[in-house]
Amino acid sequence: MLTPVRAAAVQKMSDFLGIDTSNYTTSAAIYISEENRIVQAKKLLPVKDGELGLRQSDAVFHHTVQLPEIVESLCESCIPGDIKAAAASARPRNAQGSYMPCFLCGSGFVRSFGALRNIPVYETSHQVGHVLAALYSADRLDLVNEPFIAFHASGGTTDSFYCEPDGELILRQQEIGCSLDLKAGQAVDRVGVMLGLKFPCGAELEKLAVKADRTFKVKVVIKDGSCCMSGIENKCRVMLKNGEKPENIARYCLDFIAETVAAMTRYDIDKYGDIPVIFAGGVMSDTIIRERLSQEFSGAAFAEPAFSCDNAAGIAIFGYLKYKGEK
Repeated sequence: MLTPVRAAAVQKMSDFLGIDTSNYTTSAAIYISEENRIVQAKKLLPVKDGELGLRQSDAVFHHTVQLPEIVESLCESCIPGDIKAAAASARPRNAQGSYMPCFLCGSGFVRSFGALRNIPVYETSHQVGHVLAALYSADRLDLVNEPFIAFHASGGTTDSFYCEPDGELILRQQEIGCSLDLKAGQAVDRVGVMLGLKFPCGAELEKLAVKADRTFKVKVVIKDGSCCMSGIENKCRVMLKNGEKPENIARYCLDFIAETVAAMTRYDIDKYGDIPVIFAGGVMSDTIIRERLSQEFSGAAFAEPAFSCDNAAGIAIFGYLKYKGEK
């Protein structure tokens, strides 16, 4: 099902196109700079019941099929004005060796589009796109001009990093901590599939968790700012075997993730001081996790759900920031 954010037609504006082809979602967005407004369309990649994701070859195939549909839907939602630049996510992270074939679909489209339109083309990482989308959603794009701490929790990452302005990268990231084994999103999906939910499982797991009638004490494992979360899956499997209600198992999983992220964030603040904190990524759209973190870190910023899960909004904004910086 296509999920465009509807908007009135806009012409003769300075628009910026963003494309993101992650291992979960095909996404396209236009950033209308004069109005500071995002119009986006996206569609999950199809995953068979009981499976925990896609092989890269299958992801590439589905993006090839879905990307034209998504761009057509985007153009139905918003008649593009004067597109000044286009951008794509070309890799998972801005780190040496970071590569996934699925991102070739988006970057290839944007390079072709840019050549046909004779406009600048920019590439960044999927992770930077998540952070910029979160900053936009929280009305904190001003933070690209100063240091801050960012946390990105999704199916492929559970990373915290120190960010500072950079002319070339927009955001220069220095990793503080990460998951040393299972990622937060992987834990959510594995526990969800264990409970019979459809992948990706975040929204359905949350629906179960809010119906829990008991909670459990969790003991997180932090090593120099990094975490270990493989214990979530093992504990939940034992709970299920012992007859624990699915609602309570779901709540334990989300509470464990929330306490782990809280402990990592405390470590980050102790190391870098009381600077702004932004939480990004699909896992951060969960209300249980968000409420727990908001209680302890009252000044932290969060993305709204539409800008937490995989999207191209931050990629479009990256293109705008790069274009503006070169003028």
